[in-house]
Amino acid sequence: MSASTEQEDALVTSTDPLHPANLISELCASFYRLGWVTGTGGGICIRTHDKVYIAPSGVQKERIEPSHIFVLPYPQAEPSPHTDRIFLRRPKLNLKESACTPLFWNAFTIRNAGSCIHTHSQNAVMATLLWEKEKMFRISHQMIKGVRIGGHGPTLSYLDTLEVPIIDNTPNEEDLKDSMKEAMEKYPRAAGILVLRHGIYVWGDDWQKAKTQTECLDYLLEIGVKMKLAGLPTVLNE
Repeated sequence: MSASTEQEDALVTSTDPLHPANLISELCASFYRLGWVTGTGGGICIRTHDKVYIAPSGVQKERIEPSHIFVLPYPQAEPSPHTDRIFLRRPKLNLKESACTPLFWNAFTIRNAGSCIHTHSQNAVMATLLWEKEKMFRISHQMIKGVRIGGHGPTLSYLDTLEVPIIDNTPNEEDLKDSMKEAMEKYPRAAGILVLRHGIYVWGDDWQKAKTQTECLDYLLEIGVKMKLAGLPTVLNE
């Protein structure tokens, strides 16, 4: 093994369970058990002050290992049609970084996020169908802590109305980048972005906040879907 290969592998090798490479493997398996991701769908990234750790594409989510993780320097310029992203480390296996990578970068540059999670939760998909006409999932008067305004601001209060924009899906994941960026800029208070018939992107200041935000939003999406199907208003005092 060459010295450069050893240095690259050292980026994802640690006995610390909180190391990003170990966390991504653990969280992907957890999301699989929750039914948020199936097969190779969904994704997660974690950003430190100078690196980004990203799960691979094409690997069963419950079987991702730290050695499968991609590492990129941060910050770095957006790739152009004639340039590629810069990598500090690629897996030895013939893997490709998550197709969500350009969308994760939106969370970094627009919200200064430390982590971004993409799930295919059935609650998220159903919400996009039930609120497709409005292009906005809305719910109020829910006693739940952990959802932050804009994904990084103060937590929503009981009287606040949660709003999550819904953008149209595209055949290729990376083609969602511009519409996601537009929705994030148009709705700075949005706690996530729903994708029609697809899933949701959620971010946070760090992996703990992104995970908590995702859990809370999934709970509210489930409640909202059940209320909508029961003919109950999801927003009061309108």
